[in-house]
Amino acid sequence: MKAGKIWLSLMLVAMIAIVSACGSSSDSASSSSSTASDDGTPKDGGSIVIAVQDDPQVMNPIYAGDRVTLTIDQSLYAPLFNINDGKKTYVLAESDSFSDDHLTYTLKLKDGLKWHDGQPLTADDIVFTMNSILDEKQHSSMRSQFVFNGKPVKVTKVDDLTVKFQLPEVSAAFEGGMVAFYPIPKHIFDGVADIEKSDKNNAPVGSGPFKFKEYRPGEYVTLERFDDYFAGKAHLDSVTYRVAKDPNAANLALQNGEIQMRMVDTQDYNKLKDTGKFNLEIYPEGRLQYMVFNLNVPVMQKKEIRQAIAYALDKNELITASYSSGDFAEPAPSILTPDTLYQTDDVEKYDYNADKAKQLLADAGVSNLKLRLAYTNTNKPQTSQALYIQQKLKDVGIEVELLPMDGTAYGNKTLDMNNKDFDLSFGGYIMGYEPDAYKSLFLSDAAYNYSHYKSADFDKLWDQAAVEIDTTKRADLYKQIQQTVANEMTVYPIAYTKAIVAIDNTYGGVKEANPKPVVMLEDLSKLYKK
Repeated sequence: MKAGKIWLSLMLVAMIAIVSACGSSSDSASSSSSTASDDGTPKDGGSIVIAVQDDPQVMNPIYAGDRVTLTIDQSLYAPLFNINDGKKTYVLAESDSFSDDHLTYTLKLKDGLKWHDGQPLTADDIVFTMNSILDEKQHSSMRSQFVFNGKPVKVTKVDDLTVKFQLPEVSAAFEGGMVAFYPIPKHIFDGVADIEKSDKNNAPVGSGPFKFKEYRPGEYVTLERFDDYFAGKAHLDSVTYRVAKDPNAANLALQNGEIQMRMVDTQDYNKLKDTGKFNLEIYPEGRLQYMVFNLNVPVMQKKEIRQAIAYALDKNELITASYSSGDFAEPAPSILTPDTLYQTDDVEKYDYNADKAKQLLADAGVSNLKLRLAYTNTNKPQTSQALYIQQKLKDVGIEVELLPMDGTAYGNKTLDMNNKDFDLSFGGYIMGYEPDAYKSLFLSDAAYNYSHYKSADFDKLWDQAAVEIDTTKRADLYKQIQQTVANEMTVYPIAYTKAIVAIDNTYGGVKEANPKPVVMLEDLSKLYKK
C-alpha cells in the first residue's frame, strides 16, 4: 500500500471515530420509540412547526454560517455525503476516491437526481457550485477550505455524473471540506453577478426532501414535501420554521402545541421534562461558546488587558451561572472542540486570579477602564454571562456597560469588519471534526474573524496545517495555533455545550432522523406524526 493510501486510511479512521462520538445521542433524557401504524410502517401526512431564533440570513448553502440558515438548508438541500455513527453514507454521491498520489479526487453522482423544479442535477451543478465558492467576487466563506497555500482546487466535468477535483498539493483537509459541500443549481444562478444578494435565494430551489413553499420575513419559512426526492418521499406533508425570538413565548407555544420542536435552554429543561409532553434529546453539540475581544478598538489591542480580563473570570462559576450546572456544559480551554482532530487542553488556561488581573492592568498602564459588552437580548445563557462578567470585572476595577441587542442587529454588527461599537461580545460555533474549517473564523481577512486579530505568521500556520499530511507534524501545527490564540487571548473560550432539543412526543422517527449538532435533526424525512 502506498504512503498516500496509508495516510488516507488513518485519517478516515480518526475522523469516523470522532464523528461517531459526536453524533451519538446516547445521552438522551428519554428515548423516542418509532411508533407506527398497525402494519408496522410509519404513517404519512401531517406537519410540524419548528421554532427558530431568527430569520435565515441567506437560504443558500455556500453562504450558510448561522444556525437558523443551516437548520433550514438541511431540509432544502442535500449533501454529497454524510459521516455519522462511524459510517460514511453517500447522499447525492454514489462513490468517491483519491488517486494514488492523492492529488486527484473523483466523485460520481447517483443517476436520476432532480432539483425541486424538476431539472436534472448533474456534474455541471457540482462544477458550478465549486467554481462559485472559489470565485472571490462571490465571497463565499467556504472558499478558504478549498484554497491551499494560495492555490485553489481545480474542478472539471468528466461526464454528466462524474467530476474530478485536482488539488494543487496533497491536503489533509480537502475531504473534510467536502462534507459541508451542498450543490446549488447552475440553471438558477448561472450569470448572477452576486449570488449572495440575489432575490433568487428568497425562493430557493434545492435538492433535499422538502421544497420551498413560502417565506414571510419575521414570521416563518414553510417547506412542503418533495415527492421526487431520490431517497424516497418524506412522511410529513410540510415543515414550518417559525421565527420565535422570545424564548419565554416560544416555550409557552411549545407547551400549548403551537410549536412541536425547538432547541431549549438549560434553564427550561426541568420545567419541560416535568410536563411529560416531550422527548428531550440531550447530546454533545461539538460547540464552543466564547467571548471575543474586538481589536478594532485601540484599548483592546493591549494583550495585557485581554489577559487581565481572562484572569478576572472564574470559568466554572461562569458556566454554573449560565447553564445551571456542569451537566450541560464543561469548561473550554481551547478554540477547538473535543470532537475536532488535534484538539488539545495543553494551552494556557487562565485560572481565576484577581490579583494577577489587577497587576496586568497596572502593567498596561490603565485605570478606570470602561468597556462595552454586547450580546443577544433573547439568549438566556448570554444574559446570565453578561451579568456575571459585569460583576467580576468590577471587582478588578473595570466598569462594564451591557449592550443587549436584537439578534438580527447583533449579527449584522458583528459581521461589520470595521465595527467599533463594542469591546466585548459573545458567540458560538460548531465546526466539526476537520480543524481546517476553523480558519474561516481566524484568518486575518476572514469574514467571521470577529476579533479582527491580524497576523501573517498566524495565517501561515493555518496554511501549513491544511496541507501537512504527516499526522504528527499536523498535530503540532494545530497545537501551535491553539496556543497562539490562548497566549494572545483574542478569544476567551467559555464552554463546550450540550444541546437540548424538545420534540412533542406525538412524533415518531426521532432516532432515525438522527439528532445532530446545529440542525437539531439531520433528516426530517424520517419524522412522522404518530
